[in-house]
Amino acid sequence: MKEVVNFLSQNPVGYLATIDQEGNPRVRPFQFMIEKKGKLYFCTSNQKDVYQELTHKPVVEFSIANPQFTWIRLFGEVVFSNETEIKAEIIASNSLVKSTYQTPENPVFEIFYLKNASAILADFSGQPPKKFKL
Repeated sequence: MKEVVNFLSQNPVGYLATIDQEGNPRVRPFQFMIEKKGKLYFCTSNQKDVYQELTHKPVVEFSIANPQFTWIRLFGEVVFSNETEIKAEIIASNSLVKSTYQTPENPVFEIFYLKNASAILADFSGQPPKKFKL
């Protein structure tokens, strides 16, 4: 888990893949927030299309690559949470999230984590990818 979290934290912007209401894939820039108690947390607004997609089909794949062409792919089931203390920690640790939502009590501010998550960390070295069950 530590290797996955370090990679996610060191490479802040990745891409989240979802399925829209018509069954079409949608990919957008997204940011990993924090790890707490073995859970990888992300956030969004319940006013966005991505929220509707996540509630309609709650499975995602998230990918980030670094400048050295090492990449990670996460796959998991989306579970929304209302844990105020985790929302507060996300707001405190991310200036963009803080400027967008201001407080953990903001009714449009949603957080989610990945359940039954797995990760693949790979590169072009010729070595087999590292696989993680999170």
